[in-house]
Amino acid sequence: MKLFVRQSAAVAIVDITGRIVHGETAALRNTIRELIAAGDRKIVLNLSDVPYIDSSGIGELVSSFVAVRREGGTVKLLNLTRRVREVLQIVKLFTVFEIFDDEFAALETFSNPQERPRELRARAG
Repeated sequence: MKLFVRQSAAVAIVDITGRIVHGETAALRNTIRELIAAGDRKIVLNLSDVPYIDSSGIGELVSSFVAVRREGGTVKLLNLTRRVREVLQIVKLFTVFEIFDDEFAALETFSNPQERPRELRARAG
């Protein structure tokens, strides 16, 4: 997996290329930690070049969401491939993440004062 971070105004966009799978999630974890340490709180993960994600990858997405959220920020997902979209629907993460197919639309939501980040809530049973 390869990661490239770029900035658009106050938003960090992380372009991810390759599979997000067990044994390769550390790069994403480290990148998110570095962004948080640098003061970035508005993050978009561009998954347009991610053909596959496994349970470890899903865990890392949730972990990233929680870490950024803890610091008062939010993580949004962009350009999901069909396979990644299906996996996220199956595990019901569409109710947690804001997901966009258009980068401009995703960036616009960060400047919208009506926006309220979604919270990750544990479900019993």
